[in-house]
Amino acid sequence: MTKILIALLGLGSVLLAVEIPIAKTQMHSFKKSIALNAKIIQLSNAQQSITSLVNGHLEKYFVKPAQDVKKGDKVALIESIEVSKMSADYIALKKQYEAAQKNYKAIEKLYKKGLTSMQSLNAEAIKTSQIAANLTALQSQLETLNINVNKLKKAMASFILYAHSSGRVSALLKPLHSSVSSNEPIVSIVKNQAYYVKSYLPLEYATKARTGDTIVVNYAGKEIITHATQIMPKVDEMTQRVVVLSSVDQKVDDLFIDVYVKATIYFTDAKSYVAVKKSALSFFNNEWVVFVPSEEEKSSVPYAPRVVEIVAQDDKYVGVKGLELGQEYVSGESYYVKSALLKSSLGDGD
Repeated sequence: MTKILIALLGLGSVLLAVEIPIAKTQMHSFKKSIALNAKIIQLSNAQQSITSLVNGHLEKYFVKPAQDVKKGDKVALIESIEVSKMSADYIALKKQYEAAQKNYKAIEKLYKKGLTSMQSLNAEAIKTSQIAANLTALQSQLETLNINVNKLKKAMASFILYAHSSGRVSALLKPLHSSVSSNEPIVSIVKNQAYYVKSYLPLEYATKARTGDTIVVNYAGKEIITHATQIMPKVDEMTQRVVVLSSVDQKVDDLFIDVYVKATIYFTDAKSYVAVKKSALSFFNNEWVVFVPSEEEKSSVPYAPRVVEIVAQDDKYVGVKGLELGQEYVSGESYYVKSALLKSSLGDGD
């Protein structure tokens, strides 16, 4: 991009040097677009409830509302008589199993020496297998509660609930020191990056929309790029418009659910036009113009307005008629050029 200095006579006859950026027109592909009303939502499967698998007593929270958590982070501490009994039974069964194994080996030796019968050996084997089965069942239940049985040396009543996936804590559902029932939700977590935009598309454009179309959302002064993932088969009853769901793939902080936003959908079908940057457009003498280098050698201002017709636009470029491909134009700071031209037309007085 070329930059040229232009001298302007400012207030108090002070000469100001302004750097004017110059660019060349180029062919740019424009997708047909329309403005939409939209809403930030989360699908129902984006909410995760942390529950206790057994009855107990809520002793402690390790998290707070609005706190970000990762998969495996501690969420809450539960005290449970059921867990105390399960852990005590596991320790007792483990000792019984070790004793049963020793008895089986002892009877097996006697059997090999002909001092006991096959019936006695089989009875001991069945007894050992039953203990092993009960031990395995208890081990599975304890491990489901994230209790490491290899470190279990004595009965314990407490266990910790962990986050199953990354997200943000939306609510603590039970007060501290209250009783909790089996499978009762205790903490609600909203999964990260599970946000969607629900856009309302006029019916006449329904056949143009395709999955994958870009939908740009204006949220709190920022542009969020989303892509259509679903075009719902049922028209929204309130608006009588087609609902298009688009996923928010980029990381966006402080995104609020159910807030209404402005969005623009860009359809897949595209056309190319000679284009200039949006910053080049200026409204001059009641017409849209782009300033181009002046052909008059002795002109006090080295630029002249060129009337253009806007035929397409996106977030950065404008397709125009009235300029040739590769033609130089003022791509920014056009206000100063406009001011200089207006001053020149008024003469050298104040």
